[in-house]
Amino acid sequence: MIATFADPAVFATAAGVLGLLVGSFLNVVIHRLPQMMERDWQSQCAELRGEEIPAGAPLTLATPRSRCPHCSHPIKAIENVPVLSWLLLRGRCSACGTTIPIRYPLVELASGLLSAYAAWHFGFGLAAAGAIAFIWAMIALTGIDFDTQLLPDSITLPLLWLGLLLNLFGTYTSLASAVIGAMAGYLALWSVYWAFKLATGKEGMGFGDFKLLAAIGAWLGWQALPLTILLSSFVGAAVGILLIVAARHGRNVPIPFGPYLAAAGLIALFWGKPLTQSYLGLL
Repeated sequence: MIATFADPAVFATAAGVLGLLVGSFLNVVIHRLPQMMERDWQSQCAELRGEEIPAGAPLTLATPRSRCPHCSHPIKAIENVPVLSWLLLRGRCSACGTTIPIRYPLVELASGLLSAYAAWHFGFGLAAAGAIAFIWAMIALTGIDFDTQLLPDSITLPLLWLGLLLNLFGTYTSLASAVIGAMAGYLALWSVYWAFKLATGKEGMGFGDFKLLAAIGAWLGWQALPLTILLSSFVGAAVGILLIVAARHGRNVPIPFGPYLAAAGLIALFWGKPLTQSYLGLL
């Protein structure tokens, strides 16, 4: 069985199918985790004020069963097949006909395709397994940050520690490089945050961005940080200008930076070393 999975085509196909299935779960994470965090904050505030903790129906990543947010129609297994169900339902709830956002199949498709590519790129082994987990975390963080401008500690911090753990074995870089990368990643954006705040009196980014870049540094080492920051800043600035010009997005309306860090981190994961070498060669 191991020999079969070691075949590049078989391994990539299996990883792609698993990625599609996990992509469906990532949609649940993106939708529910911010709600769970908000409930937790409300409970903590009520406890600090000595008030009764508000009661509500249990909400976890597993409970209640997935359902249409508009009509509460329980989603059947046949309606929850990644990508295919959305196409067969023509992007609408089978009960009330409400439009199902295209983001749901896009998340599933991105998870499947990127997982398959990671399996093909790294080959059967620990590096591919770690890269696939990294991809899933980045997809979840991207969706949550777009929706709420939050980067949950429950994802970024385990991601950081997992990167350090994998690099105990030199999976992507040396342990020393990973530790320095985690520290430098956090301090780089922390310094930008405070410089901007002291200069303008405003907060330019959230603390979750620091932790996400620290996690990327823990996975890929400090050498990948300049490329990650450069790519994320360039793409973020381009998208921000496009939103302001084309979509009349107010200049004072904050734009999440996490998705651009995540995208840059994925680029660095796959092509960071050749891109960095090419850049240094130009200098």
